[in-house]
Amino acid sequence: MTTHSDVNRTEQQDDLLKSLIEFTKDHRAAHWSGTVSEFLERVMTADPKGAARTSHQYMWDMIRWMGCEENGTFRCKLFDQELFGVDEAIERVVDYFKAAAAGSEVGRRLLLLLGPPSGGKSTLVILLKRGLEEYSRTEDGAMYAIQGCPVHESPLHLIPHSLRPRFRETYGVDIIGETCPHCRTRLENDYSGDFLRMPVERIFISEAGRVGIGTYAPHDPTTADLADLVGSVDLSKVAEYGDEGDPRAWSWSGAVYAASRGMLEMIEILKVKREFLYLLLTLTQEKNVKVSRFPLIYLDETILAHTNLAEFRKFLQESENEALLDRMVIIQVPYTLNYKDEARIYKKLISSAAPAFREVHLDPHVLHAAAVFAILTRLHEADDKEVELSKKVRLYANEEVEGYAHAEAERMKQRMPDEGLAGISPRFVINALSNAIIQTNVKSLTTMDVLLALKDAIDNDARIDPKRKRKWIDYLVLARKDFYNRWVKEDVHKALFVSFEQEAQDLLDKYLDEVEAMLDNRQIKDPITNEERKPDERFLRAVEEKIHISDSGKQSFRQEVVRKAMGAYKRGEKFTLDSHAQLHNAVQQYLFEQRREVLRLVSSTTRPDEEVRQKISVVERRLVDEYGYDSHSAREALNYVTTLMAQE
Repeated sequence: MTTHSDVNRTEQQDDLLKSLIEFTKDHRAAHWSGTVSEFLERVMTADPKGAARTSHQYMWDMIRWMGCEENGTFRCKLFDQELFGVDEAIERVVDYFKAAAAGSEVGRRLLLLLGPPSGGKSTLVILLKRGLEEYSRTEDGAMYAIQGCPVHESPLHLIPHSLRPRFRETYGVDIIGETCPHCRTRLENDYSGDFLRMPVERIFISEAGRVGIGTYAPHDPTTADLADLVGSVDLSKVAEYGDEGDPRAWSWSGAVYAASRGMLEMIEILKVKREFLYLLLTLTQEKNVKVSRFPLIYLDETILAHTNLAEFRKFLQESENEALLDRMVIIQVPYTLNYKDEARIYKKLISSAAPAFREVHLDPHVLHAAAVFAILTRLHEADDKEVELSKKVRLYANEEVEGYAHAEAERMKQRMPDEGLAGISPRFVINALSNAIIQTNVKSLTTMDVLLALKDAIDNDARIDPKRKRKWIDYLVLARKDFYNRWVKEDVHKALFVSFEQEAQDLLDKYLDEVEAMLDNRQIKDPITNEERKPDERFLRAVEEKIHISDSGKQSFRQEVVRKAMGAYKRGEKFTLDSHAQLHNAVQQYLFEQRREVLRLVSSTTRPDEEVRQKISVVERRLVDEYGYDSHSAREALNYVTTLMAQE
C-alpha cells in the first residue's frame, strides 16, 4: 500500500532530479585548448572584456551572476541560504568588490573581516570560494590561462608592451601584468620567443585543485615559513636544470600562486609574523611578490583575511602596525541582533547535525526563546534594563513596539556600534541543545527544557565569571517571562477556540465602536433590540486595565486608538489587531480572562470525565496539527499556561 509520505518522498526525489539536470545544463563547461593565436581569434573576438578581467572584476561578475537585489532589504543569493542577520556586513563586502572592479583604490587594499567567533566570517569566505568554483564552469565565467603556467596567468601577458596600445584600440581593453619567470623561460627555450604558438587552455577554479583559490592558516607563528606562501627551491630539480635560479627548479606550491586569478584566504591573519603581512600588503598594493633569484612576479588576486577581536585589539596596541592598517579595508561581521535570524542559524546548524539530533522534536518556540536569550547577552543595558532590553530585542526583530518607530532600531545601532561583537555564540546554544538531548535521551524537547539546559551550560562553564553568570541567568528569566509566556499563551488560546481570530477582531471592533461613541458623547444602538444605550464604560475599562491604562490616562489612550483607526481608514486599510500593539495585548488578555475557567478545566491534572477528555484531545490535536507541537510538548504547554493563569 502506497502511503501519503511515500508519494511526497517520490515527488521530492523527482524535483531533486530535475534540479540536478537543470544545474548541469547551466554549468556544463566547454573545455577549450589552442594557441595564443587561436585564443586571440576566437575568444578575444567574442568576449574581449570577459577574457581580460581582473580578479576583482571576476569576483564582482560572479556575485552579480549569482544574483543580488535591494528592495528595501539587501539580498544576495550567494549568501541568503547560509548567512542570516548579517546583511549589513554582506552589503559592505559586495560594495568592496563593486568598487574594486570599477578600478577604485579599494582594489589595492587587503579585505579584513573582523568579528567574534562563530559569527559567520568563515562561512562568508567559503561561500565566495564555492561561488567562484561554480561560476568558472559556466560560459559567463569562462577563464583562460597559459597551459602549464604555475600561476594560471592570462595569455594576454604574452602581448609585448609595444603592441599593447594597438591592442587597446582593437579590443577596447587594457592589458595589465607581466609574464611569470616560468613562462618566460618556456617561451624562449621551447618556442624561440614566438608567443603566438604558446598553448592556452580554459581553466576551472578549484580549491582542491589549487587553481584560483589559495588558503593559508598559521599553525605556529614562531615556526611559520614564508615558503608556505611563495615557495622555495626544489632541490630534486636543481640537478636536472643545473641552476637554483632556473624557474623550473622552483617549487611553485605557495598559497599565493594557487590563488592567482582568484582569491587568497588568510585565516587568523594577525597571528602571522609581520614579514608575512608586508608581503601580502605589497602583493595587494603592487600586485607582485619578490622572491630570491627572480625578478618581481606579477600576481592578480583578491586577498580576503579574517580574524577575531582579541587578535585585532592586540594588533592595534602596537604602533608600528599603523601603516599596515592604512592598507586594509576592515569590515565588521558581528553576531546578528535579530532573534528571528538567530533562530534560522540554529535551524541550519541542526539540519547539518547527526540524524539522532535532527529527529528530536522541538516545540515551536524552542529556537526563538534560545535566540532571544542569545540576543540579550549581546546588547548593552539601559538604565531600566528589564523593560528597555525587551523592547530593544523586539525592535531589532522589526516588531511593533508601542511608543517606538521602526527607525529607532537603526538609531540605537548607530549609538552603540559595538553591539553584537560579544555575548553568546550560536555554537554555545547548539552545544546546550545537544547536551540536553544526550543527557536525557528524549525524543521531544520543550522550551522550558532548553532554557534549563542553557542555565546548566552557563553554570558549568568555567570561562564565564560569576557576575556574568548571574546576569545571563537573569536574561534567561527575561526571555521566558517577556517572550515565551506570551507566545505559548497565544498558541493555547488559539487552539482552545477555533474562532479566536474572529473573536479577537469582533472584540476590537466593539471596543472601537464604544470608544468612538464615548468620545463623540452619543448613544449606541443595540444590534439585537435596536434600543439606544450609553457606551459601555465597564467594558472599556475591563479591556484597558489588562494593559494597565490608568483612569486618568484612559482619555488620551482612547484618542490615540481612534487616530490610528482613522489613519488606517484613510489609507483604505482595515484596523486590525496588528494595527495597535498595545491594544492587541489588551484584547488577547481580555479573551484569556473570559476563558479562564474553560482552560483550567481542559488542562486539569485531576481525573477528567469523558467530556473533558474529549476537549483535551481536541486542544492537543490542534496544537500538534496547526502549531508545530507534538503530543508531549502540547500537554506541557497546556499545563504551563494553566500555571501562569493561576499566578495572575
